[in-house]
Amino acid sequence: MAVRWGICSAGKISHDFTVALKTLPPEDHQVVAVVARDSKRAEEFAQKHGIPKVYSSYEELAKDPDIDVVYVGIIHPYHHPVGLIFLSAKKNVLCEKPLAMNLREVKELVATAKANEVFLMEAVWTRFFPVSMEISRLLGQEAVGEVKLVRADFGASLKNIPRSVEKELGGGALLDIGIYCLQFVLMVYDGEKPESVQATGVCLDTGVDESMVVTLKFSRGRLAVCTCTIAMDLPNKAVIFGTKGTIRVPAHMWSPTSLIVNGKETQYPVPEPYLPLNFINSTGMRYEAEEVRQCLLKGLKESSRMSHSDSALLAEIMDECRRQVGVVYSQDHQ
Repeated sequence: MAVRWGICSAGKISHDFTVALKTLPPEDHQVVAVVARDSKRAEEFAQKHGIPKVYSSYEELAKDPDIDVVYVGIIHPYHHPVGLIFLSAKKNVLCEKPLAMNLREVKELVATAKANEVFLMEAVWTRFFPVSMEISRLLGQEAVGEVKLVRADFGASLKNIPRSVEKELGGGALLDIGIYCLQFVLMVYDGEKPESVQATGVCLDTGVDESMVVTLKFSRGRLAVCTCTIAMDLPNKAVIFGTKGTIRVPAHMWSPTSLIVNGKETQYPVPEPYLPLNFINSTGMRYEAEEVRQCLLKGLKESSRMSHSDSALLAEIMDECRRQVGVVYSQDHQ
């Protein structure tokens, strides 16, 4: 039986997610409704993607009995309040990263999901790419010995985009793109909490982080270095250094389609889209969508590969990074 999706927002990421869903079998995934506060945009989105139902309020979509799971693709500050609407209405939720603005909000979303016995997952799509699955398999086999250092960077010139620089829109490098570097490190180190986190950054006049370098120390002397910036393009690669070899993820490390293990490269292409995409390799969002379907079929309320505790640890580390660099959002005062 097909999982019936409701799409929350008619923005760029929701467009790409909907395109990605259409690369999966229609007997497994169907998009049945879209909601956006701008009803005109919602209507246009529905027409473009062949979606039968259009809503202009989140509460309306939350009441629709024909929706199994809601994809929340609105901007960061609204993940928590809007996520609560759907979870409280007993809707399963796949919410874009970051799951919320801080650890307190993440805990509230998780608690609400548990209280209503529904599924909740942070849409860290990278984790479900075939490349990422292969990395986990290789690490499980100790293919490069013991991992001693992980490096990841993500930089893009985004300062001309309001949501990247305005504090009230959840701007800043860390929450938007640095999260990809941190999640990669935590995936490699199997969700272990670091012993220490040191963050250095540069902030814009708006009060958000333009650039940040984060150094993490884990048990047994293992290290990680993450660099993120919205000021310029970086190589956007990730490297895992082990005692017996190296695993490299070439650009684009957040949506990877190739892997270099001890010098040997293997390609893992994603399907071609039926409509132009806003973000590179976005049909790769199909993998997280299929993970949601598999979890729902098994009656699970969270994914073991991107669990509630994974999201909480990610938020906790980002809270600490922001504390050290001096980035404070209004949500931190509530």
